[in-house]
Amino acid sequence: MNTSAAPRWRHAVVTGGAGFVGSHLCAALLDQGTDVTCIDDLSTGAQQNIAPFLGSQRFTFQRANACRPLEVDRPVDLVLHFASPASPADYLRLPVHTLETGSLGTRNALALARAHQARFVLASTSEVYGDPQRHPQSEDYWGNVNPVGPRSVYDEAKRFGEALTTAEAGANGVDTGIVRLFNTYGPRMRGYDGRAVPTFIRQALAGEPLTVTGDGRQTRSLCYVDDTVRGILAAAASDLRGPVNLGNPVEITMLELAHLVVELTDSRSTVRFIERPTDDPAVRCPDITLARGKLQWEPRVTAHEGLRRTIGWFRQRLAA
Repeated sequence: MNTSAAPRWRHAVVTGGAGFVGSHLCAALLDQGTDVTCIDDLSTGAQQNIAPFLGSQRFTFQRANACRPLEVDRPVDLVLHFASPASPADYLRLPVHTLETGSLGTRNALALARAHQARFVLASTSEVYGDPQRHPQSEDYWGNVNPVGPRSVYDEAKRFGEALTTAEAGANGVDTGIVRLFNTYGPRMRGYDGRAVPTFIRQALAGEPLTVTGDGRQTRSLCYVDDTVRGILAAAASDLRGPVNLGNPVEITMLELAHLVVELTDSRSTVRFIERPTDDPAVRCPDITLARGKLQWEPRVTAHEGLRRTIGWFRQRLAA
């Protein structure tokens, strides 16, 4: 860490800071010299994700639900709202909580930013595009979302959060930004969270068949978590309201991903095809023209390298 320069932010609040992306954000902010308050109810996050920071005087953990008013007893100049169940296993298990976190939680995080005159950044998602009819997806595309399907609790929570964030900026002058994250992966993901990368890695390391949904031709765009965090902080440091896509414009099919994980784990696992979930998007790929132009951001970590790092983390967990 370069301690010769003052940090861009003195004190940041990260809701959902014990989650996968949130904990990486906390680490990056601490490395930059920013004090961090992490707020998380641990409904899907894990205290082990933030365990390395708990001894730091610059890190504070509040176990609290963002759906209730947020109280921080010192000045704040950045609020990153990342609280939300994000994996299919979680938002299907916690549908009402997911909707409340996207609505009440966003309102409370915005109120905290407004009270402290802080910059506010909302974590949105590529899921706002639903099963897209435009490919790749740019920020001016309105999406194709089933409002009453099983995925709607997550999709519509994020869409509402975007609308509320936009309204707060216009009505109350809150300095806001919105980032739409595409298929982020990396260390600290949970093996049973229902997303393809950790599922395939867990299965490959156990020698189990990799369960590919449908015919495996549906695509995703995998962005390593370090790249995603770098993009989020670039958006936070800018005056860009967004929304802005943060993701990898290189697509991979789920079948290709499965075979790549088998190769990188040196596994003997085979592939087993299972039923495809309802409303599962056929394609997912960001147009990152805006991020490249306004934030000078694009991913740096290749799928091979990112998966290699993630597999290494899962191996260490299994060996512990």
